Amino acid sequence: MQNERNELSKIVRSLPQSSGVYLMKDRLGQVIYVGKAKNLKRRVSSYFQGSRRFIRAQPKIAAMVEMVREISVHQTRNETEALLLEGKLIKQYKPRYNTDFTDDKQFLLVQVDLHNKLPRFRLCRNRKEDGSHYYGPFAQAGMLRSTLAEMRKRFGILLADAKPEVLSGDRVRLYHDARAEIFAGHNETTLDEYRERVDRACSFLEGRTKELLKELREEMTKCAEAMDFERAAHLRDLSEALAKTIRKTRRFVRHWPRGDELEQEGIKSLGDVLALPNLPAVIECFDVSHVSGTFVVASMVRFINGKPDRRSYRRFKVRGGMGNDDFASMEEVVGRRYGRLRDEGKPMPDLVVIDGGAGQVGAALYAFDQLSVVIPPLIGLAKKEETIVFADDRGELKLPHRDPALRLLQRLRDEAHRFANQFNADLRSKKIRESILDDFSGLGKIKRAALLQHFGSLDALKRAKIEELRAVEGIGPKLAERLHRFLHRKPN
Repeated sequence: MQNERNELSKIVRSLPQSSGVYLMKDRLGQVIYVGKAKNLKRRVSSYFQGSRRFIRAQPKIAAMVEMVREISVHQTRNETEALLLEGKLIKQYKPRYNTDFTDDKQFLLVQVDLHNKLPRFRLCRNRKEDGSHYYGPFAQAGMLRSTLAEMRKRFGILLADAKPEVLSGDRVRLYHDARAEIFAGHNETTLDEYRERVDRACSFLEGRTKELLKELREEMTKCAEAMDFERAAHLRDLSEALAKTIRKTRRFVRHWPRGDELEQEGIKSLGDVLALPNLPAVIECFDVSHVSGTFVVASMVRFINGKPDRRSYRRFKVRGGMGNDDFASMEEVVGRRYGRLRDEGKPMPDLVVIDGGAGQVGAALYAFDQLSVVIPPLIGLAKKEETIVFADDRGELKLPHRDPALRLLQRLRDEAHRFANQFNADLRSKKIRESILDDFSGLGKIKRAALLQHFGSLDALKRAKIEELRAVEGIGPKLAERLHRFLHRKPN
């Protein structure tokens, strides 16, 4: 160990007093740190001064120095060359002790998902090839969050936590809480008006980005002049990334597709990939929901021209007591839905979508066979890998994640899932409320059912007067009085 230290001391003493880049390596020859210096000898010597003050002040660097077994240098003609070479070598070797200066995790980007009908402004740390547009990086996270909050007030845009609601036509309600009253413009707006707001907000961010680039370059020059080369190199990399962002922005032609354009694109793409005889203007989608085989329900949602037709939604209580047999449940509800359409002489949809794989599709197909009707195009969407399953002999189909046909199917499936789960939750909540009657002695199943049937709900039962309770068959004066006291008792 001492011999190794002596060798390092000799190397340090022999270093030139010129600008350049130095590489520190461990005993395996791995580069663990890359630095640059105006004076190589003076800069590298500072690491090996060994004072207790240095170790206390720079514990991380002191730990790194303990690992150094070899030092190599690259001389440069000037500091600018050293700065450029350092950045290149850091990217090449990715030294572990340069992490603080190369990791961009402390810098944030603003992501705008322009491919969606209602683009939102989000903070993120990594740029992805997902069709979104990115602004930044921005160094001060707190200030950036404040800027976004101010932009929401100023431009009336959606941030990441917003849950907008689509109203009739192309109108949307952006916020439901108090924030609805504290930003410019109306909370209820149209898709076209909202896109104009997003356009103005993006222009603001582009201008802020250009201003930031100028500030970064000025600070980089100052750091280089003050010989803080590590900070200067970091600012250089940051400004280069920002410059690339601005160049992409200038090349970007902002096109805001109308809501009906997006929907028609999905319908046309779906018709093509499924080889349908007609465009799927009317699509119906089914989902089954239960809790460990109890409260088994199903939903059917209907989309017309790519938009939800909520008045046509249907929900089903599965009658067969199927437990957790999703196949049998799907067979029942599909049979009930299209048996009714057949009996009423109404047309079948252009496409039927089943939430599930081959088993659920097979169950739906069997239901159609039992009805003796012309079977409409029928597919399933399996959740695990978003795979399309056909009812005929075609193999499974996986579409690209951003394919408009897949996005339309996902919207259908998610809406059916939401509607089924809501019905399931409503039933469970009703059952829990009604179970309070189980704690009242002297009320059997028949009388309990008679009360609930007479009043319609537990809430209506609680509002009933004693005389109204006595009007129910089997409920005498004493029982009615006792039940009234029970329903109006104060909780402990």
